[in-house]
Amino acid sequence: MKMVKDKKVLVGADFAGVPLKNAVVAHLEKNGWEVTDIGVKSVDEENPEMFHRIGLKVGAKIAEGEFEKALIFCGTGMGIHIAASKCPHVHCAVCENVPSALRCVTGNNCNVMAMGAFYVAPATGIAMADAFLNHQMGIEIADAFLEHNLGDGYEDWPNFYEFHKLAYDELEAFDYEEFKKNGFEVKRLGDVPLPPDPKM
Repeated sequence: MKMVKDKKVLVGADFAGVPLKNAVVAHLEKNGWEVTDIGVKSVDEENPEMFHRIGLKVGAKIAEGEFEKALIFCGTGMGIHIAASKCPHVHCAVCENVPSALRCVTGNNCNVMAMGAFYVAPATGIAMADAFLNHQMGIEIADAFLEHNLGDGYEDWPNFYEFHKLAYDELEAFDYEEFKKNGFEVKRLGDVPLPPDPKM
């Protein structure tokens, strides 16, 4: 498996996500990451593959254990997210800011993060300053996602890790047919109380 600790990551984008994806990839490569790109490479690409097909391909590489984490991009981040999430063992989040990127990893143990170039970076030629700031936001989001793990930053909150790990494990073990047979009740793998955030 290609691991984040070894600075290896998978990316994929449709035509709308290419500008943000290219900015993020350039940043990652400049910082020593080995990036495997299985999506659209250029806005000028002839017959670009549709967002859901790229999402399914990225999701499959996570499901098959080829990569630990992936970054995916489309216009909103939502369509490609839905597609990737159809694959088993994919835990995908759509993030539009650094705090949500951190929380998707530290609280939900996501292994795929989707970003929407319409919201995180400009879709067309907005002023250079705005484009630069928005691209920087996308880079910071990618860094936040790739550099953290479940529970990071919440060590002072009793049971935070255990509570969220239980949720992750139950989702990982989820079988819809079993859920249906069980009267739409989740098969519990345990219970972990979560006290209020001590910082609140």
